[in-house]
Amino acid sequence: MPNVGDELHHSGWNTCSSCFGDATKSRNLLILPSLISSRIYVVDVGTDPRAPRLHKVVEPEELFRKGNVAHPHTSHCLGTGDILISCLGDPAGNGKGSFILLDGRTFEVKGNWEKGEKVPSLGYDFWYQPRHNVLLSTEWGVPRALRDGFNPADVEKGLYGRHINVWDWSSHTLQQALDLGKGSIPLEIRFLHDPAAAQGFVGCALSGAVHRFYRTQKGDWAAEKVIEVPSKKVQGWLLPDMPGLITDILISLDDRFLFFSNWLHGDVRQYDISHPQQPRLVGQVFLGGSITRGGPVTVVEDKELKCQPEPFVVQGKKVPGGPQMLQLSLDGKRLYVTNSLYSGWDKQFYPELLREGSVLLQIDVDTERGGLAVNPEFLVDFGQEPDGPCLAHEMRYPGGDCTSDIWL
Repeated sequence: MPNVGDELHHSGWNTCSSCFGDATKSRNLLILPSLISSRIYVVDVGTDPRAPRLHKVVEPEELFRKGNVAHPHTSHCLGTGDILISCLGDPAGNGKGSFILLDGRTFEVKGNWEKGEKVPSLGYDFWYQPRHNVLLSTEWGVPRALRDGFNPADVEKGLYGRHINVWDWSSHTLQQALDLGKGSIPLEIRFLHDPAAAQGFVGCALSGAVHRFYRTQKGDWAAEKVIEVPSKKVQGWLLPDMPGLITDILISLDDRFLFFSNWLHGDVRQYDISHPQQPRLVGQVFLGGSITRGGPVTVVEDKELKCQPEPFVVQGKKVPGGPQMLQLSLDGKRLYVTNSLYSGWDKQFYPELLREGSVLLQIDVDTERGGLAVNPEFLVDFGQEPDGPCLAHEMRYPGGDCTSDIWL
């Protein structure tokens, strides 16, 4: 990018499966919101993926002026061809769970998507499903509070999220707020891919829980906890209890498996969700984290493990950090993992990531019985970049993937 300090975080496509059947649309432009600078880059990767070309830069002043929003995060294309982007806050760094619309041809900011006076105090990720006339959004925290690191006292001050916010898709108005509990911090949210399914899952970072959300018989929405990762009692860390910190989840395209990462505990898990109300753990692999043997943290009580896991080494490299973003191959057999969460939090929890750079790993997935195994032949080391170490985060496939596309 032509600027530094942007914090490229999540990304999306100008066109996805929601535009199916429209021959005028082409999936060739990558939308790159910048979490800190509030710029939005539009990059042409369709002409030659090996030589991406900057198509347009939406400057932050346009977001400020037309939507009174900042800190853009998740982008999804709409069936209309426009692009919907969730935001974390306002230009002053306060929390604000607002949305902006980009014109699908010019990429100019059209204004806010939401209507009415009710707007959540926090924002983060979202997923929509017009067949059920709903958009669901989540809450991370107040940008000025989380920007430079995590302070547990800010949770007590109410500066971090606890709700799934339920929007009416047709009227763009806020209808419900599903409270997942104080200090839960719900991040990534995923509907099942089957557009007829009125349910899905959300991962809560600090509470270490996965909640299933669903439409009730009355027609409103509700949520129930279906997975809980117990915190570990530790010494030598920020707090006496260390949460798993679920920071990414995804669902396989056949809606059979749920995967999520515990950035602090260091493991990636695979659950069979054939019965969504009763997920069943079928695979687990440790890829580093904060509780490895020989490190500064001692686990004094663990409800799951008998001993601390060994440091993770692949091709002779001891991998810093813990597993973070996930992406699954379309056939469900290869799970890709990066280990940088966000530079301000990387610096606090895994400072070695800034010195050594992050990595991209591949996990082989048993799609019949379940099970995860590291591919020892695969390693992309972003510590070896020509201009110095890089922090790799979200991954995208040119043809769409498990977290970019919404079927209508």
